[in-house]
Amino acid sequence: MATVFTRILNGELPGTFVYRDEHCAVFMSINPLATGHCLVVPVREVDHWVDLRTDEVNHLFTVAHQIAQAQRSVFPCEKIGMIVAGYEVPHTHIHLVPTHDMSQLDASASLRRGALEAAAKRSAADRRPILPDRHSAPGAARH
Repeated sequence: MATVFTRILNGELPGTFVYRDEHCAVFMSINPLATGHCLVVPVREVDHWVDLRTDEVNHLFTVAHQIAQAQRSVFPCEKIGMIVAGYEVPHTHIHLVPTHDMSQLDASASLRRGALEAAAKRSAADRRPILPDRHSAPGAARH
């Protein structure tokens, strides 16, 4: 059975996309820890990130680095926190969370959907000079 992330990537479930290419996509978390919290997800379903191929890991972390640079320029924060836990969904994903301190990485907190949509628009607009234009994702913000 396909994971919830595969269903989002395939357009079967809604997603607020910031970026997509043939190997991965970045979309906003539905349970954000802070404004701008997004997930970097490989297209290929792999439960544990250490089971990814080296080229996939390199690509995911390169995209995560570029997205984090865009987040830092758009969202007031001290650092962009990164979490690779994988307990919530059995599909590798990297959490990128604009933060001011470690307490913002507490998974028991979350933001409302309206803040999610606004953050996605800001992230997508600012990433243009940082990331090359790629394939549009289902539901991707267009400007």
